[in-house]
Amino acid sequence: MPIYEYRCADCGRTTTVVTLAVTEAVDPVCGHCGGRTMTKLVSRVAVRRSEESRLESLADPSALAGLDENDPKSVARWMKKMGREMGEEAGEGFDEEVDKAVEEAERDKEAGAIDGPGGGDDD
Repeated sequence: MPIYEYRCADCGRTTTVVTLAVTEAVDPVCGHCGGRTMTKLVSRVAVRRSEESRLESLADPSALAGLDENDPKSVARWMKKMGREMGEEAGEGFDEEVDKAVEEAERDKEAGAIDGPGGGDDD
């Protein structure tokens, strides 16, 4: 069952069109404004991989290239990459939780710089 995406020239939004067969003629209409001036887009391709294959790619040492465990943003980029590799198993809202953790780590880091050695009241 082919799925095609089109961008409307009138409103600029994307509409998805599902057909029953590749040979079926498609006359796309914008699902948002009803416009008929549509441009076909190249859609992303999904490739199903086994769990073993996904875990192997995460275990590859090159997957850790550029990772700085002392930089919360670097760790967050790696975690999001790992989440994409794991797909649905990472859970809905995974990226948002990673972003929250980065913000918290940065606040803690800033507070440590302010309240660190010699910076706070230890009396």
